[in-house]
Amino acid sequence: MIDAYEDPGTPDARGGWWYLWWLVRCQAGRCALGAVIASTWMVLLAATPYLMAKAIDEGLEPGDLGALTGWSAVLFVVGSFNAWLSIMRHRTMTRVRMDANFRTVKVVVGHAVRLGAALSRRAGAGEVVTIGVGDVQTIAQALTVVGPGVGAVIAYLTIAGLLVSVSPLIAAVVLLGIPAIVVLVGPLLARLQGTETEYRERQGVLTARIADLASGLRVLNGLGGKGLVADAFHRDSQHLRAQGYRVGAVTSWVQSLGVGLPTVFLSVVTWLAARLAAQGDITVGELVSVYGYVAVLVGPVAFWVECGYMLSRGVVAASRVVRFLRLEPMEDAGTRPAPAEPSVLHDPESGVKVRPGRLTALASAHPADAATVIDRLGRYTPSRTTWGEIPLDEIPLTQIRARILVADHEADVFADTLRNVIDGAGDALRGAGNCATSHNEPADAMRQPEAPPEAQISRALHAAVADDIVQALPDALDSQIDAQARNLSGGQRQRIRLARALAADPEVLLATEPTSALDAHTEARVADRLRAARDGRTTVVTTTSPLVLDHMDTVLYLVDGKVAATGTHRRLLDTTPGYRQLVARDTDSEEAVR
Repeated sequence: MIDAYEDPGTPDARGGWWYLWWLVRCQAGRCALGAVIASTWMVLLAATPYLMAKAIDEGLEPGDLGALTGWSAVLFVVGSFNAWLSIMRHRTMTRVRMDANFRTVKVVVGHAVRLGAALSRRAGAGEVVTIGVGDVQTIAQALTVVGPGVGAVIAYLTIAGLLVSVSPLIAAVVLLGIPAIVVLVGPLLARLQGTETEYRERQGVLTARIADLASGLRVLNGLGGKGLVADAFHRDSQHLRAQGYRVGAVTSWVQSLGVGLPTVFLSVVTWLAARLAAQGDITVGELVSVYGYVAVLVGPVAFWVECGYMLSRGVVAASRVVRFLRLEPMEDAGTRPAPAEPSVLHDPESGVKVRPGRLTALASAHPADAATVIDRLGRYTPSRTTWGEIPLDEIPLTQIRARILVADHEADVFADTLRNVIDGAGDALRGAGNCATSHNEPADAMRQPEAPPEAQISRALHAAVADDIVQALPDALDSQIDAQARNLSGGQRQRIRLARALAADPEVLLATEPTSALDAHTEARVADRLRAARDGRTTVVTTTSPLVLDHMDTVLYLVDGKVAATGTHRRLLDTTPGYRQLVARDTDSEEAVR
């Protein structure tokens, strides 16, 4: 079975069937062993009626006690050995399923890591969660076909051969009847695949909505919109339930036919064999063996139907995994070194020019427009942005990440101590910066001497006005912070995220709405301290708060995602009516909150 640290290999992402076949090839030896054990187990199940027929015809009917004892002993040995084979078959197939499960988990997690920040822009949280919770298990279960599925084919051919020796007529009925049963179930399997696909689509959407509700419930309560969203969620969940019923209806027919049709077929063949025995065409022992053979065939046929059912579901799940694996991270084809000196960041699409060493604000009536500009400046989306005279797309991504940090106000916070939460980004960025110095030594010379982590953390917390958070926690910086900082308030979470970004001390900091969840008093203190904390460094914030805008060196007013006016906050208030209206509206909102 795959080791926790073993490379899972390169998956075949050409389609769902190809992915399942790749999982089989990754453990070809174990799958082959499972097929051999399952085939032997099922063939020996068919040997039981044969041995019983011998015991009856050669021992019981002529009254030969020795022959009866001998065949009974052979029957006992074969049954005991087959019981052991059944245990080994189950153990082997469990290992096959677990390997497929863990390998798929590693492939999906590894690809999510490779996507990095592009993940949230390429796939919804609900889709990723549904893959991890449901699809992985379904794919693993589908691999059981390599054991019982192959064994069922071998057992079917073996029993058909044994029946030919008893009665060609019965053999012909069995050979033609069993495939007919499978054909009857086939259309249901195709329908199941379609309904299952639609169900999975709805499930992914609903899971994403659950995540959104969980993260925004407090805001919805404050806005009075919880009931409206709850009604929408109720309607979507009802649609998902109805689709689940449709999947269940098809599944129930597949499973009932898989068991019911072979049973009906068994009665027909038994009736035919009884007539032949009554006519003297076959012996009583052969009649018993025919009944046993057909009874044994119920298992392989049921396995076929079950395997078809699992494969239909497995292909749907594997197709969704493949779709996720086809998502590509942002291409890093950069070969030109980043500018050696602090340089202008220019986004031609919006007209934004960020001059080095200054505090710059992007103000827009639509926050998404400003956030889009930040994504382009931080190279999280393809663009024609330049850094100095060099297109950003031509600079290696490692150098960009070492010197430009995008700090989103809803960035993830991992469960850890407060110290590690704040200093973790700093360690990563310092490590990246050290790696980058071999390519760009002058950039390293520009960096200020690194302060001890403790002092750097303290300065970052002070600049983010987060000292009171540390004082309120039971173990100060060593206090445990929950995932997404759920044990903190919204304003505290935002200040911790800002402190984390400031502790990293990047050459260029691009922060989206860093004070949107703060009260006016705290926001004013953050804005005042930000200048000292980022003195001599390039800083861009997106905001419409006059308390922050008044501390900026330059404000870029965006309309429809493009620069409409540039200047200081006070100058734009005097000269730009649209900007004055935008800021006044934000001021009114703050007063309403107070």
